[in-house]
Amino acid sequence: MPNESDPADSITSSRGAGRRPPLRRRLLPVVSLLLLAPWAAECSWGGFALDGFLPVVIALGPMYGGAAILIRETSRRLGAGWPAIVLLAAAFGVLQAGLVDQSLFNPGYLDDTQYADTRAAAEASLVPGLGFSLRQAFDYVGNHILLTICAPIVLVESFLGADRRHRPWLGRPGLAVVGVLYLLGSLLVFSSPEGRKNFLVSPLQLTFATVVILALVAAALLPRWRRSRPRRHRRVPPALGVGLLVVLAHLGTDPTPGWAGVGVALALAATVGGLIAYWSAGVNWGQRHVLAAGSASVVSAAAFAYLVPPYSPASPAAALAGDIAVSVITVALVGGAWWRLRGASPAGHVAAG
Repeated sequence: MPNESDPADSITSSRGAGRRPPLRRRLLPVVSLLLLAPWAAECSWGGFALDGFLPVVIALGPMYGGAAILIRETSRRLGAGWPAIVLLAAAFGVLQAGLVDQSLFNPGYLDDTQYADTRAAAEASLVPGLGFSLRQAFDYVGNHILLTICAPIVLVESFLGADRRHRPWLGRPGLAVVGVLYLLGSLLVFSSPEGRKNFLVSPLQLTFATVVILALVAAALLPRWRRSRPRRHRRVPPALGVGLLVVLAHLGTDPTPGWAGVGVALALAATVGGLIAYWSAGVNWGQRHVLAAGSASVVSAAAFAYLVPPYSPASPAAALAGDIAVSVITVALVGGAWWRLRGASPAGHVAAG
């Protein structure tokens, strides 16, 4: 998802730069992202029955939604595009799983859920000395990148016009408010028995996670992502083909257990990421491609929702109702975003960053 706009983007942006939209229009995408991020992170794959959707969005919106907004605004203000968003999303994933709820280092984190039986499989790829499963790290951080941050940003931006899609939504006061919301939401999870589950990382684990987070943030802020590079004439597949590739890669990351499974998952992720980065530098890459690549994770998650149980036991009827609701919401979001882009050119001028 490194590139992102339509041919008219640069023209419309310059024309609209002097007109400040009304407050309601400026806040609508912010609120949408604040609500969509927690739903995509925890509900879109079947983690909760239908009656859990609203509590999850309310409780986790400040943390997940706040992080998505801050990451999106930072990247758009820097003009850095999707490379910076992905790197900052990875930093958030390590921060969230490593230091906030500390699920990455807590081997018993899922013991009180219906996923307690995954502990043995996770320990098959345990990193010596650091006490975490590389398989779980791939899943936890990868899901935060794709579901918590990138997919919600892609969907919300695709509903906007080309003149607002890549511009900041908030000023400094708004960013400060979102920052406080994020900190309070994270503190709530860290201090909650249901969040951190009374586990505390060791000094070595704390140092390791902090170094990784700082390295990812530093990489995201590199000036190279803000440099405009000339577009190349490359053969770019149709947008739906890009989305299908991401879905197939997602299907291929699960079957093989242990270190071999981690190797397969990393290889698939690197291959698909490299192909998208290559294609996105082409003149024919546009917002439809970005939407296809970015929403494929939500579509895959919605399909898998029927095959996995929620965290807490629920009746078959309640679980099925939640899965059907996930399908309906996903179709509405992705279908609505495609409908909004119906008049856009399939190709676009984009800043790779």
